[in-house]
Formats: sequence, structure tokens, C-alpha cells
Amino acid sequence: MSTPHPLPVVAAVDGSDDSKRALRWALAEAARRDADLRIVHVRQYAPHLQPAVLVAGPDEPADDPVIGDVRKELEGREGPPPLEFISREGVPAAVVPEMSNEAQLLVLGSRGRGGFASLLLGSNGVAAARDAACPVVVVPPPGRAVHGDVPVKGGPRVVVGLQTDDRDETVLGFAFEHAARTGARLQVVAAYPWPTLAWSAFGDFTPTTVDQEAAERETVRLATEVVADRRKSHPKVEVDLYVAPGDAAGHLVANSREAELVVVGRHRRRFTRPAPILGSVTQAVLLHAASPVAVVPPAREEEG
Repeated sequence: MSTPHPLPVVAAVDGSDDSKRALRWALAEAARRDADLRIVHVRQYAPHLQPAVLVAGPDEPADDPVIGDVRKELEGREGPPPLEFISREGVPAAVVPEMSNEAQLLVLGSRGRGGFASLLLGSNGVAAARDAACPVVVVPPPGRAVHGDVPVKGGPRVVVGLQTDDRDETVLGFAFEHAARTGARLQVVAAYPWPTLAWSAFGDFTPTTVDQEAAERETVRLATEVVADRRKSHPKVEVDLYVAPGDAAGHLVANSREAELVVVGRHRRRFTRPAPILGSVTQAVLLHAASPVAVVPPAREEEG
């Protein structure tokens, strides 16, 4: 019985510098995954296009200058991955997430050619990270400054956020697999709220008497158990725990300095929250992290 060919990695391009950086990242990742790379440009400036039209026309019109430029840049390239070029017409924020249904990974830059230059994250990046069926990697521009002095060991490093009271195995699995594939060290960031607040009789929040050391010990214990379970399937991945009080987003952004990748999750769908939602931590990391950010959707059965 023949082995089924893996789904491709999809890179969305639009000719911007951000999309070129994303394409380079996607080329390397597709080669690591032994997958084809599908390079996609969605043209939203067709004269006949209406907002309700998502996809129209052939896959690769001969007059798409963005695809033509990418072809020229990649001429003479040797080795994997095999390349496929696709041009579509429609609304990028709808078409790009739709293409994730036939991909194992979607990669794009944090901002495209349109929109306002002051935006830290473009609308297409938001839509893809929020709506895609597969994990999405958003590659930021270089030189993002992050605050906080976090001591880390040298060498390649993947950072993943861990919520110990509601852990997402899909997010952890993606982070471990990427670290194993790249030979990187995995840094697991687990933040716990401090001070812990309670609703008082006077209608205000007041600090509780919960001991901070006890809260930290419990977070370390839970995080250690989670890591031990995952290391059974990835014994060669070296793991560091980073446990600290306060804002999870702030710790993840601080640890993104010189990291290969930061991995975060997307909220699970609930009865009261049926639509996909990024969540405040994921949004903050996408906006401010210095490294590429992978947004991993919940497992399909969980979303149901």
C-alpha cells in the first residue's frame, strides 16, 4: 500500500517585504516536513470583483505579476520542496483561510501591501489566525523591540505557552514536534495570576491571603507533569520551564526575543462562543512578539 502524500504547506504572498520573509520561512519549513510548498497570491483588485465573491477565474492567470516575480526569484533553486504556484481572485481575508482546509500549515507575513503602515498586524493575518483549519505561522518584520530581560540558554529555541488549569494538548504537540524537527530547545512558559483577587463585601476586588510561593510550587508541579507526559513521545527534546507570576502575554513576548518560534493556541468553541476567537493572549503575542508566531487551532473534535 502506497503512503499518502502529505498535505502541502501554503505560503500566502502579495509582493510585500513581509510576505517575502514569510515565503523564506515557508520554504525551509516545507523542506523540513518533506511537503510540497503551495505559493498562493489572492488578487483583490479585479475590476469585476464584488465583496461577496470569494474565488473566481483560473488557478494561475498568466498575467499575475506577483506570482511572476516569485517564480523569477526562485529560478535556479535546487532541492526540496517541490513548488506549486496558484493565483486566485477574491477577498484575501476569506480566500486564504479557506485554503487551509487542504494544508498542513499556512504561512504569511504580519502585514501586506494594503492597509495602514502603522498597523502591527494586517487584517489578513488576523483572519487567517482566527479562521484557518490548520496551524498558521505569522512572520513579523525584523527589529521588533521587546521589553524584559529574560535569561535564556543559547541555541535555537521554541517557546510555547502553557495554561496549567486548561492545557491544550494540540498546542503542546505542535511545539514539541517543531522542536524535534528543528533540534531546538523547548521553553515552556507557564504564568500564574498574582496577586490573586477576590470579590469583597464592599463591592471591590481585594488581594487574598493565598501564598505566592504555594501558587508557584503548584504551577511548577502541574507544568512538570505535562512536560513529562509529552517527553515520552519526544525524549530527545530538551525542555526548560519558565514559571512566573502575572501576565502570560507579557512573558511570552519577552521570551520571544531571539526565539525561532512562539506557539500559542486559539480559543476552543463553546456553546456561548460558537465563532472562532483568538483570545487576548494570542492577539497580544501576534502584535508584539519578535519571532514568528504559530497559532494552533483546537482539535477538530473539540471544536465540534
